[in-house]
Amino acid sequence: MGKSRLAKYLIIIGILLIFFTIMLFSAGIFESENPPGDKLALIEINGTIVNSSEIIDEIKKYKDDKSVKAIVLRIDSPGGIVAPTQEIYEELNKVDKKIIASMGASATSGGYYIACSADRIFANPGTLTGSIGVRMNFPRIVELSKKIGIDSETIKSGQYKDSGSAYRYFTPEEKKLFQDMIDDVYNQFVDAVYNGRKHAKLTKEQIIKIADGRVMSGRQALQYKLVDELGNLEDAIHYAAKISGIEGKPKIARKKPRTTLFERFISQSFGNKISDIIKDQVSIRYEIPF
Repeated sequence: MGKSRLAKYLIIIGILLIFFTIMLFSAGIFESENPPGDKLALIEINGTIVNSSEIIDEIKKYKDDKSVKAIVLRIDSPGGIVAPTQEIYEELNKVDKKIIASMGASATSGGYYIACSADRIFANPGTLTGSIGVRMNFPRIVELSKKIGIDSETIKSGQYKDSGSAYRYFTPEEKKLFQDMIDDVYNQFVDAVYNGRKHAKLTKEQIIKIADGRVMSGRQALQYKLVDELGNLEDAIHYAAKISGIEGKPKIARKKPRTTLFERFISQSFGNKISDIIKDQVSIRYEIPF
């Protein structure tokens, strides 16, 4: 191979490397998740709450970071499992910094439970929120089993070991057992709302009156003192920066979404819509029904 041809190949390779490096920077691959200087932390809680470990890791990270002056919670969740929700709520209560909650499309049930850890709650007028309550579902196939000739026999170690079986109905004792448990968890929810909304002078009697599982709009929630202000995420960020003494547009520390290099490249090159179409074709998405 001649020297001139080799030089041409090297130039082409160099140009390609520069091009891809620019694309990577512009797509945010090398951006810092934690910019230097005073900043706000943005923690996003999206979807059904079934696990708390990742959110708790974020909370601990920003709790110990002295450059993070306040935390903004962006909640877009219909709730989920009780224990992980309580774990996130309790971890947020350990933070010695101002916490501002911003509700997206929905922050119901466990989503609202977590919001009660905040010093101030923002909601959009049309945000779906509330749904203060607890439920358990027990599907029954007793009549279907009779029709198709299926029977079930259980050997158990104690009276309540097969409580909730789909093949039979509750006994009165079992029903009371589960109702007592639901009532206890419900009272824990009411206590969390009461403790979180003391600054709004919301009494426990007022909470119980609306803690019947009802869903309400953000504007209704403001009337019931379940939220403090109507506004979007930018309003919540602006408020958090103001009370933290950050002047101008605040820097935001946030966890980056887990996307592949291919997805970022496609999104940067062809736009988000085409990127979403491609991701739908090459990935499998799982949803957990509740």
